[in-house]
Formats: sequence, C-alpha cells, structure tokens
Amino acid sequence: MNKVMTRMQHTPGTRPPGRRDTRRPTGTPPRTRQTRPTPPAPTPAKPRPTTPAAIPSPHRPPAQPRPTDLFADRLLAVLSGRRPVHSMLRHTLGRAYDDLAHLAERGPLRTAHGISPTVRDIGYYVPRPGAIEAFARIGTGDRLRAMAFRLELGTDRRWRCTAVEVGGPRRPDTHDD
Repeated sequence: MNKVMTRMQHTPGTRPPGRRDTRRPTGTPPRTRQTRPTPPAPTPAKPRPTTPAAIPSPHRPPAQPRPTDLFADRLLAVLSGRRPVHSMLRHTLGRAYDDLAHLAERGPLRTAHGISPTVRDIGYYVPRPGAIEAFARIGTGDRLRAMAFRLELGTDRRWRCTAVEVGGPRRPDTHDD
C-alpha cells in the first residue's frame, strides 16, 4: 500500500491562508505586529571631567567604582572578620592569599568595642600599565590604621591582589626546601 501525501501549492511571495476559526470570539481583535520605536541617533561624546562624579545625573549612568575601591572594601571585610578569607581566593595571586590568611588570623582590624572599621581614604600609584599600588586609611573611631596592597591586571582583564600589608612587620618568608 502506498501512501500519498498531498500539499497545497504554495506560490513564492504569498502567505498561506489564515486560520478561519468560527469559534473565535468576535470581540477579540486579531493580533497585530508591534514595532519598536527607533532609538535616537547617538550624540558625539563629550570630554569627561577629571573629578569623579559623586552625584549621578539622569543623563548618564553612575560611574563604575575603581578597582582600588572594590579591593579596599573586600580586604577590609576580611581583615575585620566580616567575611571569610576564602572569599578572596579568586581575587588574589601568589603569596598574597597566604599573607592575607596570616593577617586575618591576627585580626589587625577587628574591634572589641563594636565600632566597625571603615575606609576613610584611598590613594594609589600606577608604576606601569596594568599595575596599581594602593593604600587605604582605615578608621575605627579615633584610631587610624594603614593598609597597603598591590593590584595587577590579568590576561582575562580582571584585577587581582598580589600583595597586602597592614601596619607592622611583614610575615617572615617560609620556604619549603
């Protein structure tokens, strides 16, 4: 037994016949294609001011935080005990994670008085493209401490901390020979 499939002849450039459903309510209008409004033509870029924009304007998005600001907050959260050390694992390279773990054990920025430390000021120096050496002033009440760290830009365009220090002597070198 041979089955034969029949098809309606379709001529190019014409649409197939529409659905003719008699059960459709008469009050519902058929769907129409909606078009999106075309966006306005881009305007030429204006030179950006050299001072950071503290107040976002309705015409431009808020400025992205600098990597120094992000890392100062992340490091402070770890060194003050608000976040675990392993939260910095993917944000550090080399010996910096070991130094951070050693510092976090000592808890140099933890306070027993209930006053949480805050980043008061951040400064930085760019020794070469793709590297930033930064410092942060950490305030806890009337006490002021210093934290220094180095950031390097990886091949994946992500910043990573490669060194961190908080006042006092550095951790002695331990080599497994």
